[in-house]
Amino acid sequence: MSGQNGLVSSIRMLISAEEQLRTTHSTTPFEQLRQQMSDVLGDQGILKEVIQPGDGPPVPENASVIAHYSGFLEYSDQPFETTTNLKYPRMMKLGKDLTLAGLELGLMTMRKGEFSRFLLQPKYAYGEMGCPPLVPAAAVILYEVHILEFLDSGQVDDFIAMSPEEQNTVPLSMLLEVVNTVRSFGNRCFNQSRHFNAKDRYKQGTTLLGNRKTQSDEEKENIKKALLPLYLNLSLTELRLERPHKALKYSSKALEIDSANTKALFRSGQAYLELHEYDSAQHCLISAQAKKPFDTDINNLLRKVTMCYKESLDKQREMYSKMFRKLKG
Repeated sequence: MSGQNGLVSSIRMLISAEEQLRTTHSTTPFEQLRQQMSDVLGDQGILKEVIQPGDGPPVPENASVIAHYSGFLEYSDQPFETTTNLKYPRMMKLGKDLTLAGLELGLMTMRKGEFSRFLLQPKYAYGEMGCPPLVPAAAVILYEVHILEFLDSGQVDDFIAMSPEEQNTVPLSMLLEVVNTVRSFGNRCFNQSRHFNAKDRYKQGTTLLGNRKTQSDEEKENIKKALLPLYLNLSLTELRLERPHKALKYSSKALEIDSANTKALFRSGQAYLELHEYDSAQHCLISAQAKKPFDTDINNLLRKVTMCYKESLDKQREMYSKMFRKLKG
């Protein structure tokens, strides 16, 4: 009897295994994914799976986001759209540049550096009509998203929309946050070699700080500290734009704030070199070298200036020698 029970038990286990295998094979890829994803809104319309957690606060509303993303249809290994082939994905303004509600809502659950998957039902993706020929009607879409960076541009927009009088009533800490975000925009443009755009962002930051009616010595010092990196960035940007006179103007403003700043001295040395004012370039770089005697960039540029200075003096001697021989002749 016990042997029979054992046989029945084995048959039941075999049938159970076959049913499980059959169920697994009949489950679609997206249905399998759903089982390991969390519900973002509570209506099963946007499901999320975190592959790699991020750091810091989540993406705020109206932020500007830089992200790589790829959209997939079920049963397709190739994305119907992707940004992974771009060295610099474009910055997307939430509430403006994204057409998919599900992707935008998903982004606002993410943090910097996070990589996640989102499964979007049609009402949060391309709807019942789809987007022919790439996306069929009523298609469920999978998006893989990697947040590279985001900037709280909503705060910047709100601040710039204020009148100058209103801007002066907000705490200085808010102004400094806004300026820091503007500078980050400039840095992003600079890294993409969009130097004119970077310059405009940095100048916008100096204008916002310059419009502030300071109330105390402490505020004045904090504003100077915020202006210093903007002037340094402007000086470097003008050098990239091959405008050494303007580069020198901004490095000089930086030195007015911090006369011993090695970056400002280095930028001045670069600008003077481009202007063929080797004596002034040498003076700035020697001052910078005294602060950082083992800095490779400073030492290399100083050697270059010394060589250019020597060549210039040699050419002058040769020119004067020719002039003297002509007069003597």
